[in-house]
Amino acid sequence: MFVVFLAAMAIGFTVMVLASRRAVDSAVELVAGTRVPPFLIGVTVLAIGTDLPEIANSIVASWTGHGDVNVGDSVGSAATQITLVLGLLPFFVGTIAVTARGLAGTGWLAVGGLGAVVLLTRDDWFSRSDSAILISLWVIGSWITYRHIRHPHQLSLPEERSPRGRLILRTIVALATVGAASMLALWGLVELAEEWGAPEFALSFFLAALGTSLPELVFAVTAVRRGEVDMAVGDLFGSSFADATLSVATGPLLFPVAVTSSEVTPATIAALIAVTGVTILISRVKEHDWRSGSLLVIFYGAFFLVLI
Repeated sequence: MFVVFLAAMAIGFTVMVLASRRAVDSAVELVAGTRVPPFLIGVTVLAIGTDLPEIANSIVASWTGHGDVNVGDSVGSAATQITLVLGLLPFFVGTIAVTARGLAGTGWLAVGGLGAVVLLTRDDWFSRSDSAILISLWVIGSWITYRHIRHPHQLSLPEERSPRGRLILRTIVALATVGAASMLALWGLVELAEEWGAPEFALSFFLAALGTSLPELVFAVTAVRRGEVDMAVGDLFGSSFADATLSVATGPLLFPVAVTSSEVTPATIAALIAVTGVTILISRVKEHDWRSGSLLVIFYGAFFLVLI
């Protein structure tokens, strides 16, 4: 049965990545031609789009009473994307010029979101009011980011644009597919945890977070190769912020759920420290190359070893 559970996770995560990419492409085409800066599109539209696996997992996990899976995946993804994924990016695409305005601010917003998760889950319960606070933080943080980096540069329109109705339908179908794949992946993860006798939170924090972070890596590499560096970096930092607030709170907003604070608190604090270190580093370099990339990967490795 071990192979079956592992296959369910692998298939679920793979389908989530492919469906998320489809949804992101449709969303980008919908906003193309507007006067929304690429970095802001990355922080909001694309961050939500590439966070669809975490959001779907949050809803399904909370609905089925697996609160630790929700928090483990979202918090683990917040740290994974801004350390491992951002660290690997120069090895795929070469040196990246760090020019995006609002980058450090978005990183500090993610730090604040993780701190809020620590405080709000100390009572071993993730309530609707806790969720409302975190979602409000995401809304306010996104608005602050918009006010800070607003400028007239816009994302160019594709040569052949699909009809708006078709784009909306395509996005809805992709979202539904992400949700179905999330249920399959969650089933495999929960059963695998029971098979191994491992805590659900630990498997979610590392294994599930790696799977649900794949959309960010795929999109970031593609965006940089197309010359949209700000959008790629904005997506990674924006996704980390969204994971720490919007993603982790979506499920409990609908289905309040119990969590294990003795596991959630130390892991979230470790994620907070990792995100803080990366934010300071990236905000001080003009170019993100193999050296800073290696340092970020080391951050992730140290972060992993400390928690183990």
